[in-house]
Amino acid sequence: MVEIKRTHYARQLDDTLIGQQVRVGGWIEDVRDIGKLAFVTIRDVTGACQLIVTGSDNVQAAVQVPRQSAVVIAGTVQKSKAKDFPVEIKVTEFTILTRAASQLPIDPTGRVESAVDKRLDARALDLRTQKVAAIFKLRSAGLQVIRDTLHSEGFLEVNTPKIIGSASEGGANLFGFDYFGKRKAYLAQSPQLYKEQLTLGLDRVFEIGPYFRAENSHTVRHLTEFTSVDIEAAFLDYEDVMDIVEQVVRNVATEFQEKHKNDLQAAGAKEMPVSKIDRLTYEQCLEELAKEGEKLQFGDDLSDAALRKLGEIHSGFYFIMDWPLKLKPFYIHEKEDNPKLSKSFDLQYGYLELVSGGRRLHDPEKLKSRLAEQGLNPASFSEHLKAFDWGMPPHSGWGLGYDRLMMVLTGSQNVRDVVLYPRDTDRLTP
Repeated sequence: MVEIKRTHYARQLDDTLIGQQVRVGGWIEDVRDIGKLAFVTIRDVTGACQLIVTGSDNVQAAVQVPRQSAVVIAGTVQKSKAKDFPVEIKVTEFTILTRAASQLPIDPTGRVESAVDKRLDARALDLRTQKVAAIFKLRSAGLQVIRDTLHSEGFLEVNTPKIIGSASEGGANLFGFDYFGKRKAYLAQSPQLYKEQLTLGLDRVFEIGPYFRAENSHTVRHLTEFTSVDIEAAFLDYEDVMDIVEQVVRNVATEFQEKHKNDLQAAGAKEMPVSKIDRLTYEQCLEELAKEGEKLQFGDDLSDAALRKLGEIHSGFYFIMDWPLKLKPFYIHEKEDNPKLSKSFDLQYGYLELVSGGRRLHDPEKLKSRLAEQGLNPASFSEHLKAFDWGMPPHSGWGLGYDRLMMVLTGSQNVRDVVLYPRDTDRLTP
């Protein structure tokens, strides 16, 4: 019976283990045959280690097995003369667990680059590439930081439905399907209405989950399934939740720089200190753009070109707040001193929108009026509106596109590079 349990990962091998017996599992990356012995490099999720293989049977097995085959080895740790490995393992037991195909669809060592679609077709193998693995280690670490940050601010993590019976924000860009032959159902594009209702009893809530947009867009920043981080908080105004999103982004960036420098380097990313984030009003943006020759009228949305210009003026992250009310969804609160403006904000990085949020309407009559103004039937939102008759508190929140944030923090140019199995207008597999 083959013992498959490891005693150590590659990164745990150091000179404190010299003379000790260890068992390591991984994938063969390189083999150098010099006759009576072979130098073998194997890699696991933490890194690579060097083996010295002796004995005709073990050497023959190491030389003949295809690269990327899964193996488990046992041996003694000894000092190494190789510049890349301070220690190595002199192998006493070399077991091939699974042979890899002799011709692989991509090179997981990263020495030969492949197009993104070819890599995605072999995503599980692609994850053995150091750069790719580093991105997903960072992605995991970032989610942990977000959870820790929001828990520290008194938020409860919740899970809302992804199959819904009515359009959550008016019906645009929804995937609809037949629900057991009884009625039409949809995939949720946002937890917006649910998270607002939850402030009624849970005060502060957040959710990290998948959402779906039926946008016929094929760009480097759009996906039909994406991960969103959403919060909603009772008795907070929109600038209060802006403070929270700023804290979240700063904490994630700081965590990467302080505890994950090796992964940042492997991902090819630069360190990105996040200090105080500029807060611009929509009208300030119009003034700055006018100086750059971009003539916009009040009420115009900001194009990618306009946002790129603002990104050149304000490097890094920046907020745009106090948008015209007519550009925002029905549930956004107006500014009391100027009802043409909204208590809303977006967090940008250059032209890339990362977060959208604001203060929500909590007065049911105002909410019904706004629905009618936007051509929506209040009766279609009756399930949502009834909660507003139960003492709905004032509340504010935001949604953060986590995939886009990871694009920025890892220096990736395509959102598909930071999503394990991306879904877009063309891709449904693997």
